[in-house]
Amino acid sequence: MININELKFDENGLIPAIVVDRKTKRVLTLAYMNKESLEISVEKKLTCFYSRSRKKLWLKGETSGNYQHIVSITADCDRDALVVTVDPDGPACHLGTFSCFENPVYDNGEPEFSYEGLMKLIEGRKTEKKEGSYTSYLFEKGLDKILKKVGEESTEVIIAAKDKDKKETVYEIADLAYHVMVLMVEAGISLDDIRNELASRHVIDHKIKQEKMT
Repeated sequence: MININELKFDENGLIPAIVVDRKTKRVLTLAYMNKESLEISVEKKLTCFYSRSRKKLWLKGETSGNYQHIVSITADCDRDALVVTVDPDGPACHLGTFSCFENPVYDNGEPEFSYEGLMKLIEGRKTEKKEGSYTSYLFEKGLDKILKKVGEESTEVIIAAKDKDKKETVYEIADLAYHVMVLMVEAGISLDDIRNELASRHVIDHKIKQEKMT
C-alpha cells in the first residue's frame, strides 16, 4: 500500500483515473482526480473527481444516482495514473450508456468473450427456446439431463488430467464450465452468487493464514 502523498500529480495537481467495472472488466470512463477528490473517494468509497471544465469537485452519481462503489485503487509503475475498480449502480456516461467508450476506432472482428455474456446467452436459450440449440435441448430435457451431463463432463476432466494432457484437460474443463453454467441457470443461481461465496471464502482463508503467521 502506498501513501497518497507518494503519487505524482501533474502541474495542475491532477492525476488521470481510469475507471473499470469489477465484473465485466470494461473501462467505464477516464476522469481526473486531485488530492482532495482522491481523499474523498477513499473516505466515502465512492468515486469523486475534479472537473477540469467546471473547476470543481463532483461526486459521481450525486445527481443521477449512478454511484460507483470503489473496490480498489491501483497506481501504475510511475505512480502518475490510477486504475479505479468499481461496482457501478448504473451507466457511467452522461449520455446514458454503460461506458463512455462506445465508439470503435478499430475492431479486428473477433467477438469479446465474457462469462456475463455467455450467461445471458444461456438464459436466453431457456426463456426463448431456439430450434437446433443444444442449450435449449438441455433445458427441455430438464434437471436430470443437465445433472447427467455435469457428471459426464466431470469424469472427462478427471481422465484428461490423469493422462496429463493439458490441451485436452483445458477442453474438458471448458465443457464442464459450460454445463455447470446451464445448471446454474436452471437452479436460479447467478454469477454474483458464486462470486460472493468465493469472496467470503477468500476472506476466511486470508484470516487463517494471518493467524498461522502470528
